[in-house]
Amino acid sequence: MFKALADPTRRRLLDTLRAQSGQTLGELCAQLDMTRQAVTQHLRRLEDANLIATIRRGREKLHYLNPVPIHEIYERWIEKYERQHLDALPDLKKRSEGDHIG
Repeated sequence: MFKALADPTRRRLLDTLRAQSGQTLGELCAQLDMTRQAVTQHLRRLEDANLIATIRRGREKLHYLNPVPIHEIYERWIEKYERQHLDALPDLKKRSEGDHIG
């Protein structure tokens, strides 16, 4: 998943799908300056990483953002560290105010 997220074009595709999920390949290509084949390869990489899901509607293939893996990263890695830093801020502020008083 991290390899899929490392590419700026794939991150842009995810941002596009976050703004409006359920887009076709043609709709996604219209927002990027690259060939359909290149966009298809990026979408395949995102799908392999489980960051997007696709559904067939007739002849069209709709692409949807799957936020679950990113949320799991947030819960496992970011939220825990973020909470520690936020909890430490009041103590840090008190200590720095105490240094200025005396």
